Amino acid sequence: MKIAVLGAGAIGGYLGVKLAAAGEQVTFIARGANLAAIRERGMRLILEDGSELVAGAARACASMSEAGPQDAVLLTLKAHQVAAIAQDIGQLCDERTSIVTMQNGIPWWYFHKHGGELEGTPVKSVDPDGTIARHIAPGRIIASVVYPAANLVAPGVVHVVEGNRFSLGELDGSTTERIQALAASFISAGFKAPISRDIRGEIWVKLWGNLSFNPLSALTQATLQDICRYPLTRVLAAEMMGEAESIAKKLGVQFRVSIERRIEGAEKVGAHKTSMLQDIEQGRPIELEALLGSVVELGALTGTPTPHLGAIYACASLLAHTLQAQGGKLKVQSPKH
Repeated sequence: MKIAVLGAGAIGGYLGVKLAAAGEQVTFIARGANLAAIRERGMRLILEDGSELVAGAARACASMSEAGPQDAVLLTLKAHQVAAIAQDIGQLCDERTSIVTMQNGIPWWYFHKHGGELEGTPVKSVDPDGTIARHIAPGRIIASVVYPAANLVAPGVVHVVEGNRFSLGELDGSTTERIQALAASFISAGFKAPISRDIRGEIWVKLWGNLSFNPLSALTQATLQDICRYPLTRVLAAEMMGEAESIAKKLGVQFRVSIERRIEGAEKVGAHKTSMLQDIEQGRPIELEALLGSVVELGALTGTPTPHLGAIYACASLLAHTLQAQGGKLKVQSPKH
């Protein structure tokens, strides 16, 4: 299978190296130092046990036109980066190409093939002017929920922290030949790739933690453990998750775990900095719209009050705006620094 990895960062590198090692024809679309490193030395993967794999045979291209049509495109960019490349993604496609969306949060396509009165409704917080929807046809999309954690530790070098599960799902919940072929490729490469009949439900379960812990950590500079153990923020996280659960239920999603169980799970992760906190510390744009702005938007669409979600969204949005306007970053440092 010809597979392009669009966004050769941590998750893209992890997938691409393992798929290439399993014999798939992998092309990394990258830029800058990352592109140079992959071309010179191949994409290098450091696994959980310390062993290493190198995708020496994989191609690395600076542009989608150079890569040409693929069987599948793994869209591993962050949600706020997708619009900038959407108009060029057709260069990777022929009539059969699938585009596998691997972003966190509520996707722009959420209401496509959803059914009900909101069928086809755009999610404006993640696709404000419809750029993505205009250039990526819903019929091409295979959704994925990404569970592993990995870091791009140097150009062309990815370190896997933990996990190997990538759930896959057609937007209408069907099991098609193309999704079976993609799942088989993932499984052959050593991943768990279950085909979900309710991919939106899986999106919500992962999002449940992200929409609360990520912005809270960015605002407070606290780890998961700290947020869950501090009584006031533990209650606040629970209130946010409760509002989100009410929205999801109106959209036909049922949660199989309780809010308290979900918070306990986050606490057990320990002194982990969320991705949003790491981005704030490094002065990078944050995934706020996909993780929280979209949920507030869905609250309005379903007539669901979101006082806690809305307040945290407003504060985190202002923080992101201030840091971006000043070209700054925010990090708590001990006096010894």
